[in-house]
Amino acid sequence: MNTTVENVDRAETAKFDRLASRWWDPDGESRPLHDLNPVRLAYVAQRTPLRGARVLDVGCGGGLLSEALAAAGAEVTAIDLAPGVLDVARLHLFESGLQVDYREISVEALAQQLPQHFDAVTCMEMLEHVPDPGSVIEACARLLKPGGRWFASTLNRTPQAFALGIVGAEYLLRLLPRGTHHYRQFIRPSEMAAALRAAGLELEHLSGLDYNPLTRRASLKTSVAVNYLVAAVKPA
Repeated sequence: MNTTVENVDRAETAKFDRLASRWWDPDGESRPLHDLNPVRLAYVAQRTPLRGARVLDVGCGGGLLSEALAAAGAEVTAIDLAPGVLDVARLHLFESGLQVDYREISVEALAQQLPQHFDAVTCMEMLEHVPDPGSVIEACARLLKPGGRWFASTLNRTPQAFALGIVGAEYLLRLLPRGTHHYRQFIRPSEMAAALRAAGLELEHLSGLDYNPLTRRASLKTSVAVNYLVAAVKPA
């Protein structure tokens, strides 16, 4: 493990490690991630060729998106700083038969090792869990080849996001453990756009992400008031 540069809240990684053993249970605490995963994969696949591409999944957790990217034909490297969920991700490869290179390393440290190495980088439901999201975005930009694309999903800092993402999901419906999210760490699209510009990336697309926990249906939508997806490109 390379810890030269580390942008991590250890309370956050411990929180996700506690969920590790049930990460691949579609009816467990990671249920929303299972339901959102096909939409996230489709969003990426529609904007960058995956077959044969080198793709990095940052904050991969137990590997839901990592495996989906590998199944689509990508050569996937996946990183996280929660050792428990990485153990689960590696074990699940024996069941799926897919190939993913899982590493316990920060994205900043990996950027020092592999600059301009990847065709695409994904960063889903991760930025709102780190102390410095801008540092993550800048490191992702360094890891991308010119012309490569960066994808992320996160929560907007709005009253609607607080009501649905915290009060509804964690306290009323109990879809997520209490304390999963902290409202002050949610990221407004304007803040995201500024961070992208600072990292030398160009915003290509922004889309709202709708999730109905009762029907377990997820889809794209126009409003970015709660969850949203981002696509950005590194100029060639």
